[in-house]
Amino acid sequence: MKSKKTVAIIAIVILSIVVLINLLKKDLWDVNSELLKEEVLSIGQSVQTINLSNLTPFEWDVAYSFDPYTSKDTIYETVGYKWDGIKETVSEGMNQVVFLKDGKVVCYLYGYPENNGYGISFTSENNTEVTSASVLSVENDLTFEVIRSDEVIYLSNN
Repeated sequence: MKSKKTVAIIAIVILSIVVLINLLKKDLWDVNSELLKEEVLSIGQSVQTINLSNLTPFEWDVAYSFDPYTSKDTIYETVGYKWDGIKETVSEGMNQVVFLKDGKVVCYLYGYPENNGYGISFTSENNTEVTSASVLSVENDLTFEVIRSDEVIYLSNN
């Protein structure tokens, strides 16, 4: 009888630890977003242009920069699946950039550049049916201008 209680207690403790670890584990896109922020904020003062693929600390093959007020459903439809934590932009000055690798989200940049410390903007020749976003491929020219303004770093290919 005592051994059954001991086994049950051990099982509950192990299960609790597994659940706690999963709750505390960050999603890949959040981890990569933090790594990207570190890379952008460490760009040297004298740097005027930078290749985005050399800057991103993760592999990606396509990125979408969504227009302001794009609905969650449109974003989900564009990237091909739903994932947690996505938000709709609420004003013109916000970033909403999604990097994908093999059809999976690997980095999600959201918010005001002034709050994030940096912003990324790009335009593309939309040769796709996507109308609510600019699309950037690793095969495109990834040279971005580095613009500094009020302690914020902006990367732009516009």
